[in-house]
Order: sequence, then structure tokens, then C-alpha cells
Amino acid sequence: MADKCSEGLLNGAVPGERGKQDKSVKRGNWGNQIEFVLTSVGYAVGLGNVWRFPYLCYRNGGGAFMFPYFIMLVFCGIPLFFMELSFGQFASQGCLGVWRVSPMFKGVGYGMMVVSTYIGIYYNVVICIAFYYFFVSMTRVLPWTYCSNAWNTPDCVGVLDGNLSSHAAVNLTHLLNATQKRTSPSKEYWRRYVLNLSDDIGNLGEVRLPLLGCLGVSWVVVFLCLIKGVKSSGKVVYFTATFPYVVLTILFVRGITLEGALTGIMYYLTPQWDKILDAKVWGDAASQIFYSLGCAWGGLITMASYNKFHNNCYRDSIIISITNCATSVYAGFVIFSILGFMANHLGVDISKVADHGPGLAFVAYPEALTLLPISPLWSILFFFMLILLGLGTQFCLLETLVTAIVDEVGNEWIIRRKTFVTLGVAVAGFLLGIPLTTQAGIYWLLLMDNYAASFSLVIISCIMCVAIMYIYGHRNYFKDIEMMLGFPPPFFFQICWRFISPAIIFFILVFTVIQYRPISYNDYVYPTWAISIGFLMALSSVICIPIYAIYKVCRSEGDTLLERLKNATKASKDWGPALPEHRSGRYAPAFSPSTESHLEVQPLHPEKAQSEAAAASPVQGSNGLAHSQDSRL
Repeated sequence: MADKCSEGLLNGAVPGERGKQDKSVKRGNWGNQIEFVLTSVGYAVGLGNVWRFPYLCYRNGGGAFMFPYFIMLVFCGIPLFFMELSFGQFASQGCLGVWRVSPMFKGVGYGMMVVSTYIGIYYNVVICIAFYYFFVSMTRVLPWTYCSNAWNTPDCVGVLDGNLSSHAAVNLTHLLNATQKRTSPSKEYWRRYVLNLSDDIGNLGEVRLPLLGCLGVSWVVVFLCLIKGVKSSGKVVYFTATFPYVVLTILFVRGITLEGALTGIMYYLTPQWDKILDAKVWGDAASQIFYSLGCAWGGLITMASYNKFHNNCYRDSIIISITNCATSVYAGFVIFSILGFMANHLGVDISKVADHGPGLAFVAYPEALTLLPISPLWSILFFFMLILLGLGTQFCLLETLVTAIVDEVGNEWIIRRKTFVTLGVAVAGFLLGIPLTTQAGIYWLLLMDNYAASFSLVIISCIMCVAIMYIYGHRNYFKDIEMMLGFPPPFFFQICWRFISPAIIFFILVFTVIQYRPISYNDYVYPTWAISIGFLMALSSVICIPIYAIYKVCRSEGDTLLERLKNATKASKDWGPALPEHRSGRYAPAFSPSTESHLEVQPLHPEKAQSEAAAASPVQGSNGLAHSQDSRL
């Protein structure tokens, strides 16, 4: 009984005593704020920072691209990041539970879950390929160094082949500059051995057993790190979120000491100011900021929901956003110093060796590493860095799905069995990822990457902004933040949330539609039926929003359509801070918590407590609604 009494004291169950803890005992919280910041950095900083940003930068005017990039960061990236963090932290709910703010828009949360599912499936396949390259790098000679292997073709020309004479080297340079028929050993290793690539997306072929095994390893690692939810992942991120910076620094120091590195860095940074007037440059900058920060995936809301209620998420959003962008710029130096060295070694322009996406991570950069002394060491470090960058994002994707399921069911039974929910989601993710390990797997992976998480994210984010700022009301939301942080959001963020950020998001959507080109992979053009599947995947997340809205309106009370709409969009009575001790002001319950508490607390003076309860008058919230205490808490 003493234990139960002390638990009641801590959770504000005793009348007249204020709760002493700013944490949810039932749901759990981060061990400390460093864990949240590191997890969010690991979530935001992913593979795209290494294999997409440097390529976009050099393609869009080098240093001139930094100007629109940071403009978009300030006016779109940081405000959206802050909005999602504050949204999840205030309600202490995942991407579904937060929509008590306006129940008709709960479909936005379901859309986020669908997007996170798609990304989680293919993202772990990329991690499994990095695992495969990491394992095969543990050898004296990297297997993609020479052209003397069974999988190589007569067109293969390696820069380190022992039979290359000086005449052959001249022919190699001629081949690179003129005919472009040369295929590198790293490219043939990637296409003909690792993938054993089929000729069509519909020709799945056989499952590549080495990749399947590595996929299993990836999912086991993710599950073990999340076996205790944020309690276990919060400890793992001390390593997974920080060590990539150690590897980046090692590769950077090694890269800038190589001949030709300065040429590569200058190619990366030299500004072409005339491109500032190109709308495509601004569109690429806005898109990169939006996608790299992980907005509208549901992960930011989920991670913030485990914060303590009064945590300064405003400070965190600025720190994490700037760290993410600084990492992208820093990774560009690492990538282009090595590529500059490779271009100098081959005697070609750097544009001939620069690439992005899987082509950079698994073809161009590994080939450049073969030119370094002790090349297996640098290869192990590089792919270990990719693994850690990918895992940081994958942790949050899986936790987003698990948290949404557990919060939605919300009873004691499923909370106690959250580990089994995590296991079930991980097993499902592994099974759904198996087709991506077939000979046509890379086609499906790129299809999901280009369609499942592209313009649908933009639509979801735009609707979320409108729902919070204009349906729930910006004044209400600003008061919520002031109640949580102790100060209202700065005026700049208020303007961005209401006008600037939604306008930029709409610009990204228009830009994406205008710049749309049917997907292709090298020389392979996707058939119409495959592109149709891609659009269906994109539509599957967006369609959740109108379907749920129609369902909610039909189920709402009211004699007319207008009344039903008002009731469907009105914040539910259990919207607000999760813990009773934080429900003050307009969220104050109509009666004293002691009269409705389900906690078994023995009053110290029963007669006095009864007389005080009889004399107490009910308190009405300032918004005119009597908010009932959530019995589950």
C-alpha cells in the first residue's frame, strides 16, 4: 500500500499536492535530453546526406546552391521541424493519437504510417547491401579491384589491373573521354555479381541469398536495438549517431591529403551565380531540405512524444536542423576529395566519375577506394558509416509504426507486450523486403524510393499545416506552446507556420509535378505498368486522408452536414497534455482529480478529505468545456 500511495503522490493523485514528476511512468520517456537529440540527429542525418546532397550541390551551381539551400532551411526546414516536435511533445502521442486535435484529419496520421512502412521496407534493404559490402571488404584485396573475376566481361578495364601497360593506360584515358564504353570492375561487381541484375522489373529471377542473409542481419540489429523501445534505442544512439562523424573526419583527413583532392573540392564549391535565377535550383534546394529533415514521415512526432512535457523543443529543433545541414555540407568535402583524386588518377573531368544514390555508394566511391593504400580499411570504414547512418533512420521508422499501434490500442495488455509488437513489425518488414533481394530488386527499390515517398509527403505536410493553423486555430496552438514551454513561439515562426512554410510546401509540390520525368535506371526505362504501381503506392498514403475524413463526418453527431463538419473538426475532450498535472487552464478537468482517479490511494485523513471534497466546487475550463480526465492515465 505504501508503494501505491507513493505512486499516487508522484502522479498527482492526492488532492492539494502538485505532481513532482514531468514524465509518463506508463508510456515511458527518454532517459535524458541528450538521447532525444542524438536520436533525432540520427533520424534526420541519413544516407541522403552522403549520396544526394553533394551531387545536387555540384550540379546546381556549387557554392551558389548553398544560398537557396540555407534560405529554405530558415523559412521552411526549421519551422516545420519545430512544429512537428512541439505537436508530438504537447500531446505525448504518436502520429495517430495527436489527431485528437482535429479528429477528421486523423487520416494524415494513417498516411504517415503508410509512408513510414514503405520507407522502412526499402531503407533496410539499402542497409543490408551496405552490410554485404562491409563483410566482403574484410579481405586483403577488395573483390572489385581487378577484372580477372568470373563475373567480368571483356569491356571491363580496371585502373589497377596488373597487365596494364603505359600504352593501355593511354587507351584507357581515350576510352573514358571518347567512347565511354569502358565499364569499371566496381560497376560489374555491383551489377553482375552483387545484384546479378535481370533485364526487366517483371523478371524477378532468384533471391540473392547473400543479400537475404544480410537483410535478416539488418532486421535483427534493428529489433534488438528497439527491444525496450526508447529505453534501449536511447542508449544505442550514443554510438550510432556519433561514430559516423568520426568516420567522416577520418575519410576527410585522408581525402584532402590526396593528389587532385583540391580540384574535386573546388568543383564541389565553386559558385556559378547565374544559376541562382534558375527555378530548378530553388526547387532542388527546397526538396532536399524537406526530405532530408524527415518531415511528414511521422518520426519527428513520435520521437518528441517521449519527451518530458516542459522540454525546450524549440532549442532542439534549431540544433538538430542545423546539424543535419552542416553534415550534408561536410559530407560533400569527404565525397569530392576522393572523387577528385580518382578523376586526377584517370585523367578525366570529375563529372565523368561523379554520381549520386546507389551509383555513388556502391560503384563510384568503392572504385575510388581501391586506389588508396590499405584500401580494405577505408572500405570497411566507409560502409560501416553507411550502416550507422541508415540504422539511425531505421530505428525511428520502426518506432513510429510500433508507437502508433500501441497508442491507438492503448490498453495495459498491449503496452506490456510492446516488445512483441516490435517483433511482429520487424518480421513483417523482413518478409516484405524479400522481393527487393531478388535479381530485379534494385528496380523495385528505386521505384519505391521515387514514388512511395515523394509528392505524397508534400501533400501530407501541407494538410498538417492547414489543419493545425486554420482548423484547430493558430491562437489555440500558440497558447498550447506557451503553456508547454513557458513562452509563445517567436513571431518569425508564427508567420512561417501560417503563411511562408505552407507556400513553400505548395511550391515544392508544383515543382515536383512540373519536373516529373518517368523513372529510369541507367539505360533501363520502366514500363508503364510499373510506373502505374508507383503512382498507386504514392496514392495509397494520400488517399487515407479523404477516406478517413468522410468516415469521421458520417460518424459525427449533427442534423446537417455543416454541424457534422464542425463536430468532426472540433478538438476531442481528451486532447491536450497527457498527464493530469499538466492539464491546467482550459484543459483543467471539471472535477478534482481525486474524485475520478482510478489509482488506489489511501488518504491520510479520510474524514478531512471527504469534507474538503464536499465543499469543493467544480472548476470549468476557460474554453467552456469540461475536460474529463483520461481514465487510462
